[in-house]
Amino acid sequence: MLIATAQFAPVAGDVEANVRTIAGLVREAGAAGARLVVFAELSLTGYEPALIREDPSLVLTEDDPRLEPVRAACRAAGTAAVVNGPVRGGGPLPGLATLVIGPDGAPLARYDKRHLYHGAEQETFTAGTADGRFTLDGLRFALATCYDNRFPEPAERAAADGCAVYLASSMLEAENDSFETVYPVRARDFGLYVALGNALGRCEIGEGGGRAGIWGPDGGRLADAGPGKPGFVLAEVG
Repeated sequence: MLIATAQFAPVAGDVEANVRTIAGLVREAGAAGARLVVFAELSLTGYEPALIREDPSLVLTEDDPRLEPVRAACRAAGTAAVVNGPVRGGGPLPGLATLVIGPDGAPLARYDKRHLYHGAEQETFTAGTADGRFTLDGLRFALATCYDNRFPEPAERAAADGCAVYLASSMLEAENDSFETVYPVRARDFGLYVALGNALGRCEIGEGGGRAGIWGPDGGRLADAGPGKPGFVLAEVG
């Protein structure tokens, strides 16, 4: 299966603008043959926990009508989209949630980040309690979000559960050591394809470092979008 990992600079607090960008990238990646596209952590709102706390309108629902352009792009391209944002759930605060929209525009999975990073996330979101899984074209996928990946257990459980591809929506600055010490290590240690969607541009914690891409099960880079340009890269997985 050919998949894509994407990067762009989200507009802080502008769900509609970010949805338009995501939908456009889904259509472009689908035209290039991608069956699935992975986007960054909080790609729907920008990584802006303080803004999310201040503005309840930024919290989405799983069937939120603002996501319809992404659903339509998935249907048109025959491509799944893995998007992330604040999504209402069962807790007192929204989940920092990954929503997987299938190639038919229907929901495939939801995953709420289990390891919330520092006080800002802990004040803004409810931590998840379950692992995220879905199957597409017979291939089993696992979901994880940014700081989750600092812990080996999510990838270990994914491998034990028969997953082949580990999708990591993240917000990493250029100087973050995860590009060398986390993502390739998870791939190599557990025999997984690891796909990183990352952000560009300024946000609450700094400057998104880009370099969205994919590592093979031996830990080697299969695709790297580089540090500066919006877009996506492609690689075969499975």
